[in-house]
Amino acid sequence: MNFQERYHLWSEDLYFDEETRQELGQMTDLKEIEDRFYADLEFGTGGLRGVIGAGTNRMNKYVIRKVTQGLAECVCDHGAEGMKRGVVIAYDSRKYSPEFALEAALVLARNGVKAYLFDALRPTPELSFAVRQLQAIAGIVVTASHNPKAYNGYKVYWEDGGQVPPVKADQILARIEARENWLDIEPMPIEMAKNSGLLEIIGEEIDQPYLARVHKLALHPDLDLKKGRELRIIYTPLHGAGNILVRRALAELGFSSVTVVPEQELPDPEFSTVPYPNPEIPATFELARKYGNQMQADLLLATDPDADRLGVVLRDSQGDFTQLTGNQIGVLLTYYILSQKKALGTLPDNATIVKTVASTDLADEVARCFKVRVENVLTGFKFIAEKEKEMEEGGWGTFQFGFEESYGYLAGQFVRDKDAIIASVLLAEAALYYQQVESRSLFDVLESIYKQFGFYLDDQVSLVLEGIQGKKEIAKIMDALRQEEIHELGGTKIEKFDDYEQRIGKDNSTGLAYPLTLPRSNVLRFSFNGGGFVMVRPSGTEPKIKFYFSIKSDTFTEAEDNLHKIKAEVMHRIARIRSV
Repeated sequence: MNFQERYHLWSEDLYFDEETRQELGQMTDLKEIEDRFYADLEFGTGGLRGVIGAGTNRMNKYVIRKVTQGLAECVCDHGAEGMKRGVVIAYDSRKYSPEFALEAALVLARNGVKAYLFDALRPTPELSFAVRQLQAIAGIVVTASHNPKAYNGYKVYWEDGGQVPPVKADQILARIEARENWLDIEPMPIEMAKNSGLLEIIGEEIDQPYLARVHKLALHPDLDLKKGRELRIIYTPLHGAGNILVRRALAELGFSSVTVVPEQELPDPEFSTVPYPNPEIPATFELARKYGNQMQADLLLATDPDADRLGVVLRDSQGDFTQLTGNQIGVLLTYYILSQKKALGTLPDNATIVKTVASTDLADEVARCFKVRVENVLTGFKFIAEKEKEMEEGGWGTFQFGFEESYGYLAGQFVRDKDAIIASVLLAEAALYYQQVESRSLFDVLESIYKQFGFYLDDQVSLVLEGIQGKKEIAKIMDALRQEEIHELGGTKIEKFDDYEQRIGKDNSTGLAYPLTLPRSNVLRFSFNGGGFVMVRPSGTEPKIKFYFSIKSDTFTEAEDNLHKIKAEVMHRIARIRSV
């Protein structure tokens, strides 16, 4: 069917509820109708994400039904055992998240697949834990993470607790694409699903063992219990799923001086106190800063709606609050974990950290100082989790810590995704340790790391390019950057150019090419002589292209100046490409 035929089906057929038919019946803009129906919302390796609304290219219960049907059929391929093991479902505070989660559970039930549904909103990392804890075959979390309020999404996990691997994602997608008829997918009535044992509601029986495992990651639990109340923390869940578990995890370890931002404590699908609920943007900390000043807090923490990302604000040497980048948080936690384990004698010989190619090279230098192996993977936390699993199964490395620059962190072996509850506990403990034992702040520690290894400054620019035309522009930019011979940016020489789509790198000093071993991905990375890089990649979940900057210099002022020059030249190049 073309987009107009799809539109008429959705706006007229009684399979679709009255609300959907009314929403579509009132539409007159042909471009809007085309955008809603020209394609199906794309199911990638992690799932799907889109604007809430009626249409095949939007997030709604009918798209949820179709995708869940594809997943259910793949589970059924594993026979009675796979169906009995079932699928765990969690959801965040976004609009329609509870309804979408229940819809998925009841479609699974209709297919004879058991569904475990959380009794209220829960963090994404707890879903990852629950899949393993319950020995389920798969998991679903309904969330659009830190996207604006208009979005929702659907992420699929497999039996190891990690995001569904590409091969399995392709199988699910094949089942989805093979189904031409939308109109025979009906969820099972809820009471029938409960009475038949195909729907089970879960909650505290998962919370307790999850928190117990989080607590075991503490490196100085006695110090936490004895002195934790001395650290004054302001925490905001940004209206999301982190509120209860972050507070419990901290309180049960001994961090009792935690003040929650009251205006942002309760779930709110409108995210009415922030432009959008991303702890990377400074505006999300505006209220936390106010309470931080009132309470003379040492540390401000913020988690995104599904509590897999953590943002951090520290007091600097002048007593002002300074927000850390994701790279700075990652480096601080890398340094704390490795240095303390070495001092405690618990750092194994084959210790390994894992980070993405978009994350700072400073972490590599810190790890080398402790003789710890570094594995660099593609952007996306699923690749960090996959590498952790690979090490565990192969016995060639012991995972210590993983992070990505977009505020994602993980320690331990019981979660296979980024985890803001774990990160909150480790960050609070690190702040307490340096405060109580070494009379230093985390800001002082970061300064000492820069003085030892070099000053790294990071930044990111995102160009939002929406719709069909936006996709064409993003492709045009990537093609042009591939074809240009770029040997320097902002006066800084480029040592290597890596094209992960072609899986080929080039050494500019020798002119020789070399193979790249990471999986194929539409990513370009320009590495500078002496450290640092510029990286370009289209977003996998949003209509944007991202530019990552990591600049190393001998002084902060020099790094700041070089960053400004390099950013200016890169964005000038992009403007020129778009104008042609």
